[in-house]
Amino acid sequence: MPMIDPKDLKILITGGARGIGAATARLLAAQGAAVMITDVLDDEGAALAQEIGPRARYRRLDVTSEADWQDAVTAAEEAMGGLNALFNNAGILDFGTIESTDPDVLRRILDINVVGCFLGMRACAPALRRAGGGAIVNCSSIAGMNGYAGFAAYVTSKWALRGMNKCAALDLAADNIRVLSIHPGPIRTVMGDDLPPDIAAAQPIPRFGEPEEVARMVRFMLCEASYSTGSEFVIDGGAVTGQVPRLE
Repeated sequence: MPMIDPKDLKILITGGARGIGAATARLLAAQGAAVMITDVLDDEGAALAQEIGPRARYRRLDVTSEADWQDAVTAAEEAMGGLNALFNNAGILDFGTIESTDPDVLRRILDINVVGCFLGMRACAPALRRAGGGAIVNCSSIAGMNGYAGFAAYVTSKWALRGMNKCAALDLAADNIRVLSIHPGPIRTVMGDDLPPDIAAAQPIPRFGEPEEVARMVRFMLCEASYSTGSEFVIDGGAVTGQVPRLE
């Protein structure tokens, strides 16, 4: 299968008002894609769509709502003439150990980070099928590959998403729909602002990543990784590879 031209993408992005989602919307629209930005941050989402211009539009979407998902998919198909890509990017972070995390917090994290992606794939799959196929990128994390002390709920959600990604890839392969997961390390976003400032110090690349770097990886996954499905794409400054001792 040949590389997909970004101009042929008609994509819905969740959590698109800022951070990685916004950077991806800007990059893809600049390369000719039609982009539906969704979020619950209405002012920021609408401002971003206006900034990007006619190739982008904004719609409110609470990823935990089945009704919102159905409405968003319908609106995307009507506005863009179809839907052939989904970037399940929305997510939230919480700090807490197994003992200190309130069960309701765990349920909320799972509802957004896991069930939200499940509902998105479930709602978008028929549209991608109508388009003749396409691609889904689910945003996991390196916290879906390692355990991290003090991130019990978040780590749990990202490991769950990693497994769900593989199931979806198998379920949708016959429909020419590729399903991939991306696993960022510490990225300079609003969510990243909550991380310890020295968290990247011992990585082989000892810095936070930029949202634009993740956006370029997402574009590669959507447009060029045509022989990949169920695969995991890591963009983490080498964090999963190991730590580099900083000897004086």
